[in-house]
Amino acid sequence: MVAPHDGRAVRPVRDKTALLRSHALFRDLPPKIIEHLGSYVTKRTLEHGASIFNKGDAGSGLFCILAGSVKISIPSNDGRGIVLSIAREGEFFGDMALLDGRPRSADAEAMSECELAVIERRDFLPFLRGQPEVMLKLIELLCLRLRRTNEQVQNVALMNSPIRLAKTLLRLAAETKDCKIKITQSELGDMIGRTREITNKCLREWEKKELVLLKRGSVTVVKPEKLAEIAEQDMEFDDS
Repeated sequence: MVAPHDGRAVRPVRDKTALLRSHALFRDLPPKIIEHLGSYVTKRTLEHGASIFNKGDAGSGLFCILAGSVKISIPSNDGRGIVLSIAREGEFFGDMALLDGRPRSADAEAMSECELAVIERRDFLPFLRGQPEVMLKLIELLCLRLRRTNEQVQNVALMNSPIRLAKTLLRLAAETKDCKIKITQSELGDMIGRTREITNKCLREWEKKELVLLKRGSVTVVKPEKLAEIAEQDMEFDDS
């Protein structure tokens, strides 16, 4: 269930069709087709911490983030959950269920106040059948996401905590094109399969060496080349 908006302001968002034009999935489409697809888009506003959908829910729509960020995770046996990815402004999520109509494979939660654009499956599938180029692009994006998930599983299974953390910070910095990553240490721990305490210990050591800068709710990568050296170390098992 989506929590109601509490009336607080979110920053201005882009026009729906402008958003579609800026995305790799739709940017090469003729303007009339983008306008047509934009007519199906509805907007939804959520407060921080609101649940967008849960694993097992019926998959009925594709979401695009107009403002804010969304955490995609799956439940774990210890109840903490494993963070698969963090989607930010301009990114899509929920596309797997959009295509196959099967239940959601993960949870989605607003990490901040969010404004989402939603395209329902019943509207998107007829559009997709007439746009083979969009279908191919969507397949490419799904393959990229699968590769990232496979890499994350490998990291959790084989790499020690510093290597996992260094790889994750570098990937997040590359994805956001910003050395200042807005993320909590608990969320980082969930992404690398470690507790907040272990994650904090590693980050504090790196901060002393001036590799990172820690602030409440963010980690700034100060020396990416040093983190890259850590990330490129040989994989080794680690129980910490």
